[in-house]
Amino acid sequence: MPEPIADPVTGFLVPSSWIRLSRDPDVLQKICSGRWVLLSNGELLRRGLTTGTTAAAACKGAVLSLKKSVDEVTVNTPAGLEVSLPVAANGGLCVAKKNGGDHQFDVTKGLEIVARARHSEKTGLLPGKGVGRIMADGLCAEIGKPAISRCARRQIMLSIEEGLKEAGLAGAEVELSVPLGEELAKKTLNPKLGIVGGISILGSTGFVEPWNDHLIEDRVEELQGATKVVVTTGRTGLKFSRVLFPDHKAILVGSQLDRLAFNDDQESILCGLPALILKWAWPKVLEGTGYETVAEMVEKDPDHKNIAMALEIVKKRLPHTRIVLLHKDGSILRDLR
Repeated sequence: MPEPIADPVTGFLVPSSWIRLSRDPDVLQKICSGRWVLLSNGELLRRGLTTGTTAAAACKGAVLSLKKSVDEVTVNTPAGLEVSLPVAANGGLCVAKKNGGDHQFDVTKGLEIVARARHSEKTGLLPGKGVGRIMADGLCAEIGKPAISRCARRQIMLSIEEGLKEAGLAGAEVELSVPLGEELAKKTLNPKLGIVGGISILGSTGFVEPWNDHLIEDRVEELQGATKVVVTTGRTGLKFSRVLFPDHKAILVGSQLDRLAFNDDQESILCGLPALILKWAWPKVLEGTGYETVAEMVEKDPDHKNIAMALEIVKKRLPHTRIVLLHKDGSILRDLR
């Protein structure tokens, strides 16, 4: 019987029974690559790549193409894994297409992200057309800044530095753009969140989970089998849940909170950033508040009555579950037992 193996992206210990059900002879190699997720029925699903990873590839390819044409680049992801992406790069201009994997609802799948590099004594990253701009508090950057998360910016700058080293160049200025970003952003939550003019460049791991009905079923099954469980809504919650509750099994369910069903004998916790949890409980939590986003309300008025009212609804839905809301730095905003 094969030994259980840790997923290098999430840390989830894939049971040996799942591995045994797979008919793919390369199942172990695929799991270890981080590019694939194994389901309980033995099916393998492909992870996609974030806008951050795609942008990093475009920027590195642009730098490399100052010396020669490039059709593939390798970049590091925040998860610590290397990935190779096809690109079209020549003369300092590089185009990379976003890989959506087997995610059923990724509206950015196939989106072209473009980088243009030019020789410069000082290395820098310039946001171009189609990269969103922050116009509300509590988001991935300060008001007026491009919507590029810190994690994605670090990944991009590291890739640019790698490109410079490989090409033997002293420096380069790189402009990042998303030609269809402004149009596509209308299909995302960006306008409601206070991000204007384009999409966000994000990615805490570099990978996009292949969320679909099959994967959610596995997460629910995994949840019900744990004696002590902490359910999280995103990567930030997952990371800090493992620190705050090391004796609990941490399970990422994303926005699928309606699927939660804890057993009476479970010690359960719901932990994460406020937005998904509060809006799941009370979709109208922002009405009449004057705030554009939950993040902004929490940032400016953490004692707002609507936060307390939404939490009351959460507790009614999950009366035996501990509710922990987190700030972005992992500190606890609310803790309802």
